[in-house]
Amino acid sequence: QVQLVESGGGSVQAGGSLRLSCAAFGYTSSTNCMGWFRQAPGKEREGVAVIYTGSVSTVYADSVKGRFTISQDNAKNTLYLQMNSLKPEDTAMYYCAASWSSDCYSVSWLLWTTPSTKWGRGTQVTVSS
Repeated sequence: QVQLVESGGGSVQAGGSLRLSCAAFGYTSSTNCMGWFRQAPGKEREGVAVIYTGSVSTVYADSVKGRFTISQDNAKNTLYLQMNSLKPEDTAMYYCAASWSSDCYSVSWLLWTTPSTKWGRGTQVTVSS
């Protein structure tokens, strides 16, 4: 059974930076993708960044391109999200996810709603203006 534990969230002023971490426990070697998603109050969950674990290819939501970077450390079984130039609209609960689906290489939230996906419990990011 895979367990994902996020950390690194917090409060920061606009223009600041945060690095989120997602520690993975259990049998993770067969995952196809790892990703970061976020959900603001009253809004639908949305994809932020996804990494294809085999090739380390990455894909980002347009709203975070050039500001966020997703990466993984296989030795530590940890996924990261470096967030720079943060904006108030980045305020949300951020979730880490792992997918065994063949259609996971996408930030489309709908492709991550399958039984082949495992979610963490989230970490809050608050950006003040």
